[in-house]
Amino acid sequence: MSDINDIIHQPIRLKVMAALFAMESDAEADFTFLRDHLKLTDGNLGAHLEKLESAGYLSVRKVFIRRKPKTFVRLSRAGRRAFEDYVEALRLIIGDTHGFGEEQPGSGK
Repeated sequence: MSDINDIIHQPIRLKVMAALFAMESDAEADFTFLRDHLKLTDGNLGAHLEKLESAGYLSVRKVFIRRKPKTFVRLSRAGRRAFEDYVEALRLIIGDTHGFGEEQPGSGK
C-alpha cells in the first residue's frame, strides 16, 4: 500500500491542493480568492502556502497592482503529480477495504 503524503494530508493543505488541482494546469489563483473560498485567515493560509511552496508543490508570485501587493499561487508540476499520487494512495486504501467484514474464503466463518 502506498504511504499517504503527510504534507498534503493536513486538511487545510489538502483543500488548497484540491482547489488548485481543479484549475487548468497553468492557471493561478489569487490569494484572496483562496482565503475567502476556503474560509481561512491570511496568516493561516500564508503558513500553509509556505509549507506547500517549500515542498516544491506550488509556486507563489507576488506583484503590485496599483501600489497594492497581490499574491498569486499555482501548482507546480511536482505538486500536480504529488496530488495525483495522493489521490491514488487513497483509492488503494479504499480498495483494500472492499469486502472488509465479509466472510473471507478459508476464514472459518
